[in-house]
Amino acid sequence: MELSDLEKIRVQKMQAMRQQGVEPYPTRANPTHFVQQAVDAFLKSEGEGGEALKVTLAGRLRSLRLMGKVSFGHIEDGSGKVQLFFRLNEVGEQGLQSLREDYDLGDFLEASGEMFRTRTGEISLHVHSFRMLAKSITPLPAAKDEVVDGVTIRHAGLTDPETRYRQRYADLAVNPEVRQIFITRAHTVTALRHFLDSRGFLEVETPILQPIYGGAAARPFITHHNELNQDLYLRISFELYLKRLLVGMLDRVYEIGRDFRNEGVSYKHNPEFTQLEFYMAYADYQKVMTLTEEMIVYVCDTVLGTRILHWGDQEIDVNPPWRRVELRQGLIDTTGIDIQAYPDAESLAAAMRARNIPAKPGSPRGKLIDALLGDYLEPTFIQPTFLYNYPRDISPLAKNMPGDPTTVERFEGFIGGMELCNAFTELNDPLEQEARFLEMGRAYAENDEERHPMDDDYLQAMSYGMPPNGGFGLGIDRFVMLLTNQRSIREVLLFPPMRTREED
Repeated sequence: MELSDLEKIRVQKMQAMRQQGVEPYPTRANPTHFVQQAVDAFLKSEGEGGEALKVTLAGRLRSLRLMGKVSFGHIEDGSGKVQLFFRLNEVGEQGLQSLREDYDLGDFLEASGEMFRTRTGEISLHVHSFRMLAKSITPLPAAKDEVVDGVTIRHAGLTDPETRYRQRYADLAVNPEVRQIFITRAHTVTALRHFLDSRGFLEVETPILQPIYGGAAARPFITHHNELNQDLYLRISFELYLKRLLVGMLDRVYEIGRDFRNEGVSYKHNPEFTQLEFYMAYADYQKVMTLTEEMIVYVCDTVLGTRILHWGDQEIDVNPPWRRVELRQGLIDTTGIDIQAYPDAESLAAAMRARNIPAKPGSPRGKLIDALLGDYLEPTFIQPTFLYNYPRDISPLAKNMPGDPTTVERFEGFIGGMELCNAFTELNDPLEQEARFLEMGRAYAENDEERHPMDDDYLQAMSYGMPPNGGFGLGIDRFVMLLTNQRSIREVLLFPPMRTREED
């Protein structure tokens, strides 16, 4: 490690402590309370007029004021911050000298004493003894003070997005609002689990390394298993494995985990992302729509305590019922194109060009429709909206609408102008599924990400009999973006992927 001058000074302090027989990185820590627990316990004892509350606290040193025979500081742990009061009578001259000479902001320390309230009313720890738990060699980014109309406003010193993403540990340490994003994320996943568990769903785990990828339209990551001498794929979806479990009489299953898609990065796309998928025997897409509304409302109530989300300068109301828009009619209203009138890619592309809408040469009909949807419908769906009844061309795993072989029972849910979830009445006819796989293979080029490979084992599972069912997928990263009002997916990923920095 190349050390700065300030880091070298801190290393010297660490070495001096060891020379004095004090270990700056002791093996054990013995706090009796988290900070917030100690504060709560003090408030309770204060109200009851009980004895002084003795505690041992541990945390990072955030501030330090050395004032002769008395000194003040603040430590912070994951639950909160509290003031420390050091006095010569309790810690002695040697203790105050160590505080002056050995301790820096960012160090972790342990302090024991009694909780009390200062003359100004601040709840504090009257320290009787303290010790170093971990010496900080590199100073955390310093806060910056700005005076506006005579008022001092403190801004966190770490604001550059690239640095924040590359050094998320420092970002979390100095920006409490960032910590809150990931606390909200954890609570969101817990609430989703509780909702599904309470409705009879069973949480399961399916393979991440798969011999055949499927269940979504995406380009996979490929790896190689040396012992098996076989190429494997990081999964792009849980779908085909979860639906196999329906065949095995597990009627309601779900999984929360990582999917991997070897595709572009944007404010709402990341190649590694967290997904919730569930499959529900004897349900169709209408029942899944209702369950989706109930689930999103439950999470908002549980995690945020409100059903009104703030998205930029807009307010989003997630109360059901959500708006429902039929895809064909939505495109007629926004583009003037009735996709039902153009049954093949050539005629649809011509209709698009006639309206000055770009149509990529050689694109299958399904991709052209998907482009229209993405450009003309998705951005308009700020309030919660279900877009339903999709062309079969872009939904090879969904069941046809009765009497209409060109349209399937599928919906996507949109909030804030972006897709949040996707669901089908699932196709459970093995012969029809095989025909769909073959059709996709003919319609799409071999290297096209929309192409679905043939999965013979999945067809074998279906041939034993798969109950009618509804399936659902939710992008948890995007959901957390909405809950925390973050416009970039990187803000809700602890360690977003970054291009490797080239050496000078």
